[in-house]
Amino acid sequence: MINSYLSQPHLLGIKYITKEDIELILQTADNFKEVINRPIKKVPTLRDVTIANLFFENSTRTKISFELAEKRLSADVLNFSSGGSSVKKGESLLDTVNNILSMKVDMVVVRHSIAGTPSFLSQHIDANIVNAGDGTHEHPTQALLDAYSIREKFNSFQGLHVCIFGDIAHSRVALSNIFCLQKLGAKVAVCGPPTLIPKFLDDLGVKVFYRVKEALEWCDVANVLRIQLERQDVKYIPSLREYALYYGIHRELLDSLKKEVVIMHPGPINRGVELDSDVADSSQSIILEQVENGVAVRMAVLYLLAGNSPM
Repeated sequence: MINSYLSQPHLLGIKYITKEDIELILQTADNFKEVINRPIKKVPTLRDVTIANLFFENSTRTKISFELAEKRLSADVLNFSSGGSSVKKGESLLDTVNNILSMKVDMVVVRHSIAGTPSFLSQHIDANIVNAGDGTHEHPTQALLDAYSIREKFNSFQGLHVCIFGDIAHSRVALSNIFCLQKLGAKVAVCGPPTLIPKFLDDLGVKVFYRVKEALEWCDVANVLRIQLERQDVKYIPSLREYALYYGIHRELLDSLKKEVVIMHPGPINRGVELDSDVADSSQSIILEQVENGVAVRMAVLYLLAGNSPM
C-alpha cells in the first residue's frame, strides 16, 4: 500500500489541495478498489482510528459510502444525525462536536447545509476534518470519485472535454468538479438555463452553453446534475416539465449526435427530468460505477489523512 500523506491535514475542498494530492488520492484508490473486490473486503489499516460521521443534512449515498469505507478500513465508527440530537434543543455546533471529540475521536466527516462549516471546525478542533458537502460550496469526495470514474474510462484528462449540466448555481458538486477537472488538465463547460448559471464562472475559465445539443456536441463526458429545489428560495425555472423539455437529456437527443458521450450523475436522479431512464440505464452511463468507486476513493482519502495530524 502507498505510504504517503496529503499536503493538508483536512479535506475541506478541492480548491485547497494540489494536483499532486488529487493524483495521489486516485492512485491510492486503485489499491483500495482491488481490496473491495476481494472475497474478504476488509483491511486493518485504520484499526486504531475512531471516525465520527456528523450529518446535519439528509444524505443516503454519501453517508453509506463513507460508513462502508470506514468499516472496510477497520476504523471504529460513530454515526451522528442532528434529527434527534441536542442540536434541536439549541446546542451550538461547536459544543456538539467537542462533546463528541471528548470521546477520543480522531477524524470527523461532516455534512452541513451552511457553507464553511468544515473550515470553521478545522480551526477549532483537534481532529482531521473531511467535508462531505457544505451548503452550495463544495463536495470534494464526489468530485474525486467523478474524476476517478472518468480516469477509468479515458485514462487521461489531457484534452478531455467535460460538461456539467443542470442546476450549477445551487450545486456544490459542480464547483468541486470544476476545480478538480481543471487541475487535472481537462476542459470544463457548463450547460443550463441562464437563471441557474452563476456569473462568476467567467473568472474560472469555464465555457458556458445554454443549448443542450450544442453542449453535447462539444463534450466527451456529460455530468448531469439534478434541479435542487430544496436550496432554492424562489423559482428559477417555470416548471420541471419545461426544464425536462428544453434541458433534459433523452435517447433521441443522444442518437442524433455523431459520437458517443459518456453519461454521469452524482444522484439522486430525477428520472424524466434531467435524465430519461433509457439514458440513465444505458451502456453510455457510468452512474453505477461512480457509486462503486465512491467507496474506494473515500477509503483513499481517510487513509491518507489518518497519518497527518491537524495540530
